[in-house]
Amino acid sequence: MRILGIDPGIATVGFGVIDADRGRQKYVTCGIISTPAHTALSSRLDQIYSDLEELIGAFHPDAIAIEELFFNTNITTGIAVAHGRGVILLAAYRSGIPVFEYTPLQVKQAVVGYGRAEKKQVIDMVRRLLNMPAAPKPDDAADAVALAICHARSATSLLTKNGGNNVCSTI
Repeated sequence: MRILGIDPGIATVGFGVIDADRGRQKYVTCGIISTPAHTALSSRLDQIYSDLEELIGAFHPDAIAIEELFFNTNITTGIAVAHGRGVILLAAYRSGIPVFEYTPLQVKQAVVGYGRAEKKQVIDMVRRLLNMPAAPKPDDAADAVALAICHARSATSLLTKNGGNNVCSTI
């Protein structure tokens, strides 16, 4: 199964692609979609949508794992990220690819084994789990790879194998 992990944003969208088979994950690629500052929101959203369509066409994922929104203190930033996340969900829907959403706590639990792990620990475990010589860069891309690993581990759980619904998905 090929999984595209997405760390949503508006200025920077992280993406990571892995292949998962029989409990093993293999790194394919990662990177970011970046939009220029001081550009109209509609233009940025269009670029994210177009670039994501291109990624989907190039890598043909079987599933997309995306981070659920978590509003901290800056709700204005959260709203902008929600716009970006919306076009990501639209691109996935129009491509016919199932989307699975995970909270940061679920990702940390799946990758590190501890839901309150620090970002540095998650990035180091991504490197170790995928046997990479160096951690993926930038952090947004590493977060996206962690999301893909989270889905790989969730999708191969006994619950899923026994025909149960994926409890992590909200779609």
